Amino acid sequence: MSYTPSPLAARLCLATSMALVGSYVALSKPLAAVFPVLLLAWLRFGIGGAAMLHWLRKPAQEPPLTARVKRLLFLESFLGNFLFTLCMISGVALTSAVAAGVIMAAIPAAVAVLSWLFLRERVTPRVWVAVACAVLGIGLLSLSKQELPMVESQAPRADSSLHGLGHLLLIGAVLCEASYAVIGKTLTGTLGPRRITALINLWGFALTTPFGLWLAWRFGFGAVTADTWLLLVFYALAASVWTVWLWMTGLKVIPAAQAGVFTALLPISAALTGVLILGERLSAGQLLAFAIALTGIVLATLPEAGAKQAGSRA
Repeated sequence: MSYTPSPLAARLCLATSMALVGSYVALSKPLAAVFPVLLLAWLRFGIGGAAMLHWLRKPAQEPPLTARVKRLLFLESFLGNFLFTLCMISGVALTSAVAAGVIMAAIPAAVAVLSWLFLRERVTPRVWVAVACAVLGIGLLSLSKQELPMVESQAPRADSSLHGLGHLLLIGAVLCEASYAVIGKTLTGTLGPRRITALINLWGFALTTPFGLWLAWRFGFGAVTADTWLLLVFYALAASVWTVWLWMTGLKVIPAAQAGVFTALLPISAALTGVLILGERLSAGQLLAFAIALTGIVLATLPEAGAKQAGSRA
């Protein structure tokens, strides 16, 4: 039987998932400098798929996949893996890292709105306050990063006439990530977290294979160091296996709107990884941003007084 966590364990799964995402995002900077983005994505899905081939097998108690579930699995991978990456990278290239950080801060709010619209979840006032704290905290964190002016001054400036397009692409990335949370919540009502993880990874591998094969044909793999290969394996397992399984396990119990608040841990974890491992320093503004974002997570985590956990009616 598929494991159903307690509400506390489910929240820990969501928090751990986002903390892992933040850590591998920070540590994957060297990988992005070595591999083209779509080749890196293809290698990630390939390594992750090899690690969980046994998760593809259909459990005896699982109903046959309907056409609707198959469409949702495709959309989960296409929006949450493939299109999100393209929108995010292209949007940052046309605008700035600061703009990206501020716009991406809208993810918790977007998850709450989409879960209300499509899942008919009841979003309590306290969860809306938690969402606001998460958005404010991530926005402050983005604006307080001391290294951004230096990084952007060294990079070629994007054409100012394309800033609007860049902002639209970043908004698209926000909607893709929010859709990932909402569709994932729907899928957990039919499939177990392991099957969802394996199937959407398989779709990700299929979508990136044409690009990956073309780029691999021209890429000099002999120049890649052993340390880079080890980092790639960690990145693949964290991005394709561990974080997705933890997120889907938490979504089995926690409403999508409430789960969206935990995305605030992503930039916090990335920044702390930079401090503890990459030797970066925290500013007072970043500490304030952390405190506000964590306040939102605490508000979303506390149980409702005298009431049942708000959940999906789907």
